[in-house]
Formats: sequence, structure tokens, C-alpha cells
Amino acid sequence: MTQDPAVLGYLGRALSLELSAVQQYLSLTKLFELRGMPQAAEQFRHEAQEEMKHAELIIGRMLALGVAPNASHLRPVHLDGTLSQLMEYVSQMEAQIIDFYTRAVRDCSRIQDHENRFFFEKLLHEEQQHATGLEHWRHEIENGQPADSK
Repeated sequence: MTQDPAVLGYLGRALSLELSAVQQYLSLTKLFELRGMPQAAEQFRHEAQEEMKHAELIIGRMLALGVAPNASHLRPVHLDGTLSQLMEYVSQMEAQIIDFYTRAVRDCSRIQDHENRFFFEKLLHEEQQHATGLEHWRHEIENGQPADSK
């Protein structure tokens, strides 16, 4: 089956975004370990593992389509700020990923590529849930719960 080049582009970009998120979350894990905040570090480790699962799904999808996985552009890691400020940054990062998957779903629907549309819808749904969890944690932090409470 011949794949639309735009869909293959979406898969490559998705892999780059997910691996960028893994890199960001693992870096935050180590940063908060160094800051003596083990619960925050553990939460970021969990987030990294969730994003790694998405990267694995994308790699599997690419291989199934006969395409070599290639994450061509990883975003720089952002480490400046308090836990609350860094939570704002990762919320923005997650919003960008959600926007990206929304476009991928729309475009797959437009070209009637239902198999890839379903694939991107699954990732979109999981990212929306992920973002909701992060937003909940961020609000807890901003509302005066201890910064290392989760």
C-alpha cells in the first residue's frame, strides 16, 4: 500500500515530538532529583515513560508501513525555573503535541486514510488525558500544596 507523503511526514514529526518530550521529562527527573524533590522527580519519570510508549507505537507504525524511523529534530530541553514555571512550560509543550495530533487526524480524515486517522486519534486521546493529569498536578502546585506532593 502506497502511503501519502504527508502522513509519513506526520509520523516522522510525531516521533520527533514524542522523543523531545521524553528528553524533557527525563531531564526534569534528574533536575528534581538534584534539587532534593524525589516525588516530583518520580512524577516526571512516569511522564517520560508514557511518552516513550508513544514513541514505541510510532516506531512500530512506521516499520509496519515500511518506513525507517527517523526523529529528525529534537527540541532543546528547558530547565530554567521553579517547579511551577517548568510545569507551565510542559503544559505548553503538551498543548503543541495535542494541536499536532489534531491536525494529523484532520488531514488523515480529509484524504480518507482511516487506518492512520485511527492511529493518530488514539495518540491524541492519550495525550489529552496526559495533559489533563499534568494540568491537575500543576494546579495543585499553584494552589499551595507542597511542591513535592506528588
